[in-house]
Order: sequence, then structure tokens, then C-alpha cells
Amino acid sequence: MNIKPFEKRIWLASPVMHGDELKWIHDAFDKNWITTAGENINEIEKQLSALIGMNYAVALSSGTAALHLAVRLAGEKLYGIPRAGHGALEGHRVFVSDTTFAATVNPVTYEGGEPVLIDSERETWNMDPAALEKAFALYPDVKLIVVVHLYGTPAKIDAIREIADRHGALIVEDAAESLGATYKGRQTASFGDYSVISFNGNKIITGSTGGMLLCNDRDDADKIRKWSTQSREAAPWYEHEEIGYNARISNLVAGVIRGAVPYLQSHIASKAHIFEKYQEGFKDLPVTMNPYDAEHSKPNFWLSCMLIDEEAMCRQVRSGREAVYVHESRKTCPTEILETLAVYNVEGRPIWKPMHMQPVYMNHPFVTAQGSGRARSNAYIAENGCVDVGADIFNRGLCLPSDINMTDEQQDSIIQIIRNCFA
Repeated sequence: MNIKPFEKRIWLASPVMHGDELKWIHDAFDKNWITTAGENINEIEKQLSALIGMNYAVALSSGTAALHLAVRLAGEKLYGIPRAGHGALEGHRVFVSDTTFAATVNPVTYEGGEPVLIDSERETWNMDPAALEKAFALYPDVKLIVVVHLYGTPAKIDAIREIADRHGALIVEDAAESLGATYKGRQTASFGDYSVISFNGNKIITGSTGGMLLCNDRDDADKIRKWSTQSREAAPWYEHEEIGYNARISNLVAGVIRGAVPYLQSHIASKAHIFEKYQEGFKDLPVTMNPYDAEHSKPNFWLSCMLIDEEAMCRQVRSGREAVYVHESRKTCPTEILETLAVYNVEGRPIWKPMHMQPVYMNHPFVTAQGSGRARSNAYIAENGCVDVGADIFNRGLCLPSDINMTDEQQDSIIQIIRNCFA
């Protein structure tokens, strides 16, 4: 099969627009609601709270802003209003998913907390309930958990919820990647005390940017709305009794989201088709796709990912910013596959590098199902039976092009390109 580089780049996950988005952008222009208020904002808050099954939704400027305000609110609920200039988590530890994007963890540090990084489990690549139990044994005073649904696959959230309730802990549920995914028939973002979704440009529903915080208490929702508009008091002048933020969403961005939300299920179906096509195309290769609990969960299949079997890995070494490998017959590695895809004008990405391996967080506590530790090397993984699950997934895994705009024929070519790496 003679494959030439694609003239037009195949992206990991590009925005998918249907035309309805322009209707609501024009509506905002016609009514001159070019601000952080308007009908589009009100409507997407209604749409998403109804879809997810939470009482209230507050649309914000980004998923990160929503995570920050959720973490701050949880901190105030647990520890009281901080002194001026101090974070709501000052001096307190927080359990956080380790294999994730930095935006999950950073808000804890914004608020002065110490992240305790919890390793992944094999079945979903998400926070390991066994490691979480171990973490509570080591740090029994922790009262906040931030848990992620990685790449649109639900975590074992009922087990995590049970552990949290038993220890009197709150949950901030980072469902930024998992809008539309369900666990035991419930939407992700409905399990947390405070939950967050994202509308970033590559998400399954996008506004180019934007995010949302969901909760069940009206006072909490009102507090977030106030904080997100610089904490202005009800006074005839600008009166401020507490710190605020400029974090409300634009009515124009909300118009894009409003037009896209009705297509969520069709996007999920397209993503599932891409996942299944990869699964079929790789069925005789020494690889597995990113796993999920088919009995209890339905991912949104936001990103299709691949894990290379250990015996099929060629030698690969990664430094902080670079990677090298040695090609071996019938073997490959993420670095080789990603470099090969790039030659054909195709975007893939490494799996999220775990937070305990990141320079900024590698000195923070890290807990696996076997106990506590620090950053682990690939040599440690090989010698100790992959105790560090997240590091092993990072070492052997990669994110495949999962763009809804990709055609079946293009995906067939990508599958062949990857197959050739095992030659």
C-alpha cells in the first residue's frame, strides 16, 4: 500500500462545526449582547445542567477557571474563609489524579494546597481506588479529592465516592474530557460535590474556549457567579468584600456552544466509530486500546489511545524534553510511531506525562496501590513489575488521531502507517 503524506493535516481532534453555531453568534450581535451576560449563557447553563442532572451550572471562561473556583469553594467549605492574601487550601493536602493534564493539579497549588498524587489503575487508566485507600491510611486528615475521567473514560467513580464519603471528604470531579460519558447510567460530572467540564477547542463539544462548573446547591452557584465577576457587592458603586476573578464566559463563545450541544450524541457516535475502527485494524498487533468497563460505563471516546505490549517495545529513552529510540525488527515505541505519523502530516500525541514525573510536582507525595513513593524511572518499572502504573502507561502509550473530520479512508491509511512501524 503506497501511502503519500496527506496534503491537509490530520489533527488529533479539531473543532467540528455544523452551522447552527453562527445562528446564535448572530443573535448575540443582533441583540448587542457582546458581553459576559446574555441569552446564550443562560441557555447553555440550562442545557448542561439538565443533560448532566445537576441542579445548577455556571458557565465560565475555561475549564481551568472552573476547576480553580471549584477547588477554592471546596476549600472554603472545608476550612473556612482564608485570610487576605492566602489560599483556601493553605497548609492542607489534597488527593489528585496523577495521570492527567497539569490543569487538574494546578488549582490546588493556586490555593496554597499540597497535591498528593494518586496512581492509576489498569482497567480505566484513572485514579486507583486501592491507591486512594492507601493514601487515606497515610494521610487520614485529607478532606478533598480531585478525580479525572481520562480521555473520556469514566473512572471507578462509585468506589471513589464511597471512599470519600467514608472519610468525610469532598470530591471535585474533573469531567473536562468526558462530557456525555456515563457510569452505571449516570452522566459523568454528576458524581462530584462540584464538577467541571471544558469546551476547549479540541473537546467533544467546543466553543473555542469556555468551561462550566456544576453543583446542586443554589448558594454555591451564586457564590461562583459572584467570584467570577470580580466579587462585586450589591452596592451603587464598586464594593468588594472578598477577592474576585474575571472568569465569566463570553456570550459569543456561549453561542458557539449553544449551537453545538444538540450534536453531542452524534459526536460521541463518530468518536466510537473511530475507536472501533482502530480496534479492528490493530487486532492482530501486540497492542491494546485504552480500556474501559464495558459492563458499567460508556465512554465518550474523546481520544482513542493505544498501549504497546511490553515485549513489542523497542528501546526508548526520554529526557525532560527529548526522546530517542532504536528501531528493532517487529518492535516499535510511541516515539517512533509519533515521528512516523508526523512525516505523513498526521498529529498524534504522547499519553499525559504523570504529574509525579513533572519537574514542578516530582517532589510531592505520590501514592500507588503498594504504598507511597516519588518519581519512578523506567528501570524501576521494569525491575518491580510495573508498580508505577501511570509511568508505564506513559512509557508505552500514545494518543491516536481521533478527529471526527477524518474520513474512513484516511483512518485506513493511518492504521497502515502504524502497522508498518511493527515491520
